[in-house]
Amino acid sequence: MSRTPTDDQETTTAGRYAEFAAREARDVSPTYERLALAVSRDREVLALLAALPPADRQPNLLFGVVRFLGGPVEDPAAFRDFVLARWAAVAAELRARATQTNEAGRCAVLLPVLAALPQPLALLEVGASAGLCLYPDRYAYRYGDRQVGAGGPVLDCALTGIAPPARRPEVVWRAGLDLNPLDVTDPADMAWLDALVWPEHTARRARLRAAASVAAAEPPLLVRGDLVDDLPALAARAPAGATLVVFHTSVLYLVPPPRRAAFAEVIRNLPGHWIANEAPDVLRHDGLPAPPDGAHHNVLALDGVPLAWTRPHGQALTWFA
Repeated sequence: MSRTPTDDQETTTAGRYAEFAAREARDVSPTYERLALAVSRDREVLALLAALPPADRQPNLLFGVVRFLGGPVEDPAAFRDFVLARWAAVAAELRARATQTNEAGRCAVLLPVLAALPQPLALLEVGASAGLCLYPDRYAYRYGDRQVGAGGPVLDCALTGIAPPARRPEVVWRAGLDLNPLDVTDPADMAWLDALVWPEHTARRARLRAAASVAAAEPPLLVRGDLVDDLPALAARAPAGATLVVFHTSVLYLVPPPRRAAFAEVIRNLPGHWIANEAPDVLRHDGLPAPPDGAHHNVLALDGVPLAWTRPHGQALTWFA
């Protein structure tokens, strides 16, 4: 019997959830590891997911939506019952939302590059969500026994192969571009950001709230727009005399490959610098060394030159440049 397109989509989605369990959730979130493995083996849930566009089937999005709707995630059986019983509501949220995880901890892996650029900086984040990564000058950092800066939140990062930066950057302008910017003063937007924090990660949840307080005190310029069509106009608003830095972290996997190529072409024609922190299969680089272990890592690159492996939430950086 020939396989139907739905069979192929179910198989692909099953593999996606199994890989998420093995490479992203293992040793990071036992809850999500159990859920992802359960979904990868559940033909009924996979069939429902297969009817959605690929971007709407991803594990982080499904789990975040269920949490946002008040559903259970600790027990795979209860999770399954909720998804099947409330599928219309779950599917509507999956189609309407995107994984806008706004992890301020990622600033810890950006800091060594940002601090080394000519100061002051004009920061422009692509896929900014609520803009919490636009405040690397306001957070404190702890690299082993070395702390950089004071105040809160304090962002912890295991640094390998490079010394901690001696200072935080000087930022004179901060702006973000997103298809759906979020507002940290809006309770519904904060509820969605909270739902995207993995269940066991109480420290990340506290960090989210602390970073949101920083952003609320001095809101960034957040513009609703497309990363290709609207980036040049926003970049042109950066003040003269500051080094423009366009950056993004774990964003381009949501963008179809042709648009990624168009984005790279646009960004290479802008003044200033480009910092990318993306998975190696999203932005490809020749001659990468092996990652430190089998967990999921991003590649930190400056102006297209790869520099380091980073963990997705900013918890570790391994410099190889």
